Amino acid sequence: MQKILVSGAGGFVGARVMQQWREKAELFAFPRGFLAAATQEDLCRFAAQVQPDVVLHLAALSDTGYCQQHPEDSRRANVDVSLWMARAAAETGAKLVAFSSDQVYSGAAQKGPLPETLSLSPSNIYGQHKLEAEQRVLEVLPDAVFLRVPWMYDLPGYGLPIRGNLPLNLLRAALRRTPVQFSAHDWRGISFVREVIENLYPALSLPGGVYNFGSDNDRSMVETARQFAELLGISVAIEITDWHRNLRMDGCKAAAQGITFCSTQEGFARCLREYNLSGRLR
Repeated sequence: MQKILVSGAGGFVGARVMQQWREKAELFAFPRGFLAAATQEDLCRFAAQVQPDVVLHLAALSDTGYCQQHPEDSRRANVDVSLWMARAAAETGAKLVAFSSDQVYSGAAQKGPLPETLSLSPSNIYGQHKLEAEQRVLEVLPDAVFLRVPWMYDLPGYGLPIRGNLPLNLLRAALRRTPVQFSAHDWRGISFVREVIENLYPALSLPGGVYNFGSDNDRSMVETARQFAELLGISVAIEITDWHRNLRMDGCKAAAQGITFCSTQEGFARCLREYNLSGRLR
């Protein structure tokens, strides 16, 4: 059984990894709050005690608004800690697998699904720091794997942490009878987090490099929000805005390694089935 050291094990994704993989691997986690104050030496020392086969780096400071206002905090959490994880992996002989983000594509002018080979200049601090982390880590640890994940969601349950996401935002808006805003020119995939975690396990064996890692979506966010609301059986007032963004990712590189995802719409239908909610919210 592989020994996997997980950062962010108490977070939205990490807590689900710890639950979904408990029969698949020997899982270890950094102590709660450890990374907020740890030095590189602290991190390497802890990894040396565990001697993992894989370092799975899921921890991040992912609030794009906060990162924009506090770039020093973002740099430490998203760049420096990633480099420390790489050094800990190198010192212990472990494979580093880390989450990046679709936000590296913010500012992309190209239409349609975006490949990993695209030259990038992210328009926000969070995207800039995630891209910098990819580049700097791969320079020193070429066999590291970075997975560019999209916006993810889950529904409350299993005693696991939850955070704001598209279905919850729509449900809250319906309950409060408040409108939500989406742009007809905003394109991005949205993934059921449990499918991401299922595919994350085989991703531990990917060759080093960067991979788009999530559901495709050929519908605008206005159309997507309407489809999600329809599947939820709720009525939500959607105000249409006119700003442009394309975060839609081309998944061919991961697919060539045998890792595929449902479409955004298929993934949400699966989510409702797994929670026994198909047809029951109408």
